Amino acid sequence: MKEMEKIQRISIVSTLFILVVIIGLLTYKRPKNIFTINTKPSLEKLTTDNFFMTIENSNNSNFQLIDVRSSYEFEKGHLENAINMATPDILDEENLSIFKELKNKNKTALLYGKNPEDANPAFLILYQLGYDNIKILTIETSYFQNKLIAKNREVEKSENDIQAFITESAKNSDATSEIKTVQPVKKAILLQQKKKKKAEGGC
Repeated sequence: MKEMEKIQRISIVSTLFILVVIIGLLTYKRPKNIFTINTKPSLEKLTTDNFFMTIENSNNSNFQLIDVRSSYEFEKGHLENAINMATPDILDEENLSIFKELKNKNKTALLYGKNPEDANPAFLILYQLGYDNIKILTIETSYFQNKLIAKNREVEKSENDIQAFITESAKNSDATSEIKTVQPVKKAILLQQKKKKKAEGGC
């Protein structure tokens, strides 16, 4: 009798498990956006290639200005002919279709925000998705009497070759990888001596 109950429980559990697997397979959806470039290669490429553009060079029919600030900031003032795509909405289907269209037409998308750092997240997401036709406009935006002021901002460039330094350090650490043993230092424990009591009383 107990064996029959055991078999029934096992069959019920296995049936439920199979149902869960089938439901999972039927409801699974492939992600719409898949990164074609990993973070490491994209960061390495960004340190070697020039992905920055100044405002003087942006007046070209082959460039499309993309404002990654919020719609409120965009309405307050924006660069002429700019399209507003706030960074949190950059992966919307409508926005991605614009980037696909620009890529097909061999046009470059120039991303800008309050400063170059503001455009970095959108740039990295799009670049890893395979949109290599994007650059960052190196400007800083502010307002004066309700008018947008955009001025160039110098992007800090490293004077040293960081990758060469890392490679050289790795070579040096391989050459001097001898194991050195260090003797543990023994700690001396000081014991306090008890004070002798003075003799009480007299003769």
